[in-house]
Amino acid sequence: MELNFAQIKKMKNLFLPILFLLCISCSKELNFENQSFEKTSTLDCSENCPKIQLEIPVAKNAKIISDSINKTVFTAVKSIIDFGDKPNNSTDYEQLANSFIKAYEKLKTDFPKDRFGWEAKIEGEIKYSSKHILNIEINHYTFTGGAHGYAGSRSLLFDPKTGKKIPNEKLFKNWELFKIFAETKFRNKYKIPRDQAINSTGMFFENDVFQVAQNIFFTDKGIILHYNPYEIAAYVDGSRDLLIKYDEANDYLITK
Repeated sequence: MELNFAQIKKMKNLFLPILFLLCISCSKELNFENQSFEKTSTLDCSENCPKIQLEIPVAKNAKIISDSINKTVFTAVKSIIDFGDKPNNSTDYEQLANSFIKAYEKLKTDFPKDRFGWEAKIEGEIKYSSKHILNIEINHYTFTGGAHGYAGSRSLLFDPKTGKKIPNEKLFKNWELFKIFAETKFRNKYKIPRDQAINSTGMFFENDVFQVAQNIFFTDKGIILHYNPYEIAAYVDGSRDLLIKYDEANDYLITK
């Protein structure tokens, strides 16, 4: 059956909005691209030359969602690098890297005889991804003088549909009940008697009261409560982890 010009035009008008919606749908698909930033001091040095390296997963497409995620990740990275008395006004990773090196160079210029080297290395990755949870892990190491540097891991949890950060309390049906459950698991793993204070074996919980870790990671096996060095134990003891498998965590989690 042959179509006349009017019929073809009518069909075209029907298909164009559909194609337009399909294109919008494709453009809104959230994905990530790793971006690297590196800066080294220009001052002469024979060893321990100051350097900063950043490797960050940057959200692409789905502009509103991506902007929200990228802003939160950048703020987290900046808080790791920002050690000075004055607020860091950097608005992108290039500026952030430059500010770290400039801070070193100013200190080295003011105290040229002191021997010290600075270092910062931050690597971010997608730790876990589902329809309901996007978990970005930021591993970091910084050294700006002293006996040793500081290494740690930070967990950022997002709603992938909105790009908004999810507070830890909003992950669970009842935060207080989960806290009680987590303390029992923690005591069992680290052999802390139930009838003794949580710090009785050398932990450093504030006010001798158990607290759920600030950093909660989602994995294929379950959720991990991760305590960085210094948070609940001495630096020499390193970090503390508690894995709660999903067959137990599901009773408390809202979703995963």
